Amino acid sequence: MAERPGAYHCGIDAAMDVIGGKWKVLILWALHERPCRFGELRRLLPGITEKVLASHLRELENDGVVHREVYAEVPPRVEYSLTPRGVSLNQALEPLGAWGRRNVLGAEPEPAGSPGAS
Repeated sequence: MAERPGAYHCGIDAAMDVIGGKWKVLILWALHERPCRFGELRRLLPGITEKVLASHLRELENDGVVHREVYAEVPPRVEYSLTPRGVSLNQALEPLGAWGRRNVLGAEPEPAGSPGAS
């Protein structure tokens, strides 16, 4: 994990520094299902610019939550996937997603362990 400037006041402060912004949690969620190439991620996240996606992927990689795999092919192929740290971060975000569905979107709570519960 990359060293970050400044002191943190608590664990939430530190975690928010890693996932802060509109797009990072959506990138993590998109990578939850399977590894994706850059273009796939762009299609999965309408509205994100190439510059922002590239920047966020680089930051998430530096933070140890996303892995970038470059395949020695012609043309070169690059895939992004979650590291074990990224998987655990997504698991930590699941309750927050459930809260948002219940309290903001007004959805009924889903039974624990169901596919849509994440």
